[in-house]
Amino acid sequence: MTQSDSLTYDVVVIGAGPVGENVADRTRAAGLSTAIVESELVGGECSYWACMPSKALLRPVLARADARRLPGLAQSLQEPLDATAVLARRDEFTSHWKDDGQVQWVEGIGAELYRGQGRLAGPRTVEVAGPDGTRRTLTARHAVAVCTGSAAALPPLPGLAEVRPWTSREATSAERAPGRLIVVGAGVVAVEMATAWQALGSRVTMLVRGDGGLLARMEPFAGELVAESLTEAGVDIRTGVSVESVTRENGTVVAVTDTGDRLEADEILFATGRTPRTGDIGLDTVGLKPGSWLPVDDSLRVEGSDWLYAVGDVNHRALLTHQGKYQARIAGAAIAARASGVPILESDPWGAHAATADHDAVPQVVFTDPEVASVGLTLAEAEQAGHRVRAVDVPIAVAGSSLYGDGYKGRARMVVDLEDEIVRGVTFVGPGVGEMIHSATIAVAGRVPISRLWHAVPSYPTISEVWLRLLETYRDN
Repeated sequence: MTQSDSLTYDVVVIGAGPVGENVADRTRAAGLSTAIVESELVGGECSYWACMPSKALLRPVLARADARRLPGLAQSLQEPLDATAVLARRDEFTSHWKDDGQVQWVEGIGAELYRGQGRLAGPRTVEVAGPDGTRRTLTARHAVAVCTGSAAALPPLPGLAEVRPWTSREATSAERAPGRLIVVGAGVVAVEMATAWQALGSRVTMLVRGDGGLLARMEPFAGELVAESLTEAGVDIRTGVSVESVTRENGTVVAVTDTGDRLEADEILFATGRTPRTGDIGLDTVGLKPGSWLPVDDSLRVEGSDWLYAVGDVNHRALLTHQGKYQARIAGAAIAARASGVPILESDPWGAHAATADHDAVPQVVFTDPEVASVGLTLAEAEQAGHRVRAVDVPIAVAGSSLYGDGYKGRARMVVDLEDEIVRGVTFVGPGVGEMIHSATIAVAGRVPISRLWHAVPSYPTISEVWLRLLETYRDN
């Protein structure tokens, strides 16, 4: 037996991950009634299968690596990591895959939560099929925001579903370390999970298609230093290799490559990109293609629409939780402004209603050993965009890095726009550099002139003193 209700709100949000939560938070703060629909756990991918569990797995690995660089500690850290304890702490950070706390937060901001599958059913209309068979129709006076995120993309290999491969979800939620793990991919998920599971006791083999190496979208030296470290840790990295077939025989995964190699493992992780979770949300009812990415303007409104917004991964601008939350703040402000008749400033770069950072100042940290932290454009991206730029490269070799750990090895690059003398991009690679990237983000987003950066004095003795080395190298060459 089903029940059908029809309810009207100012804003309806489909997806209660961090992006949808932040859209709802901003619209509620503006006084707009808001409904939020979620088919899985409130809190979304980041809370349960991505950012939080992966970093909980990696933190003990990186802490041990740092400690091993210090006399007085190194000798006492020869035993393997306690995988059981690491996994238990991971479970705590996912709230044991229960969303009670997140539900309380949604209720606390005054939004109405509807559990079930939300689908568009025409302009400004969302139908919700509840798990108990109830059906509700939600109508939005002002806006519907699609915040359904992305899912792992799997290659079209015959019989892959029967193999039950790992995606990022299984890799971050596994109950034990597999004895042998094959990782297919070379991006962030691939290198982070190879780092984690190798340290937790798995024998890891990485299969990298093409010759671009690891972390190909970042500065080349980033992937090179991470590959060097992974190899030293025992990871077998094979480049220029594609998987042609995968089977599971008596519980064992068998992968055959285009080079004819036959690899056996207990599990295989495909970290081969993302696909938008838009296949079953009713896009066809509003003239859009199901399963497609949703292009948007800088206020996050879907192109060609005056009511539909796509925020976070679904718009394919910057597939990062923090960037999606930033977009949510912009979208929430834009929705509220349009609802109250305030002029929208999406054409004003760095204005209240324009997600300009998506183009020019996206920060990212890769939690490997060494860490990789970057923001803005790489040298290649800046040149392709037509900027007249120069790369400034220095080793991270300052008093702070020497104190951080013996044998510290790192590198920094600053991409300088020679016309405006501002920083277009920065990349740091080295232990502990993740906590340094916000200074670079401020420099890039703020378009801080090189002449003013001379007056931003780094504290001694910290790794941040590498900023002084970068500026000196730019001045002297």
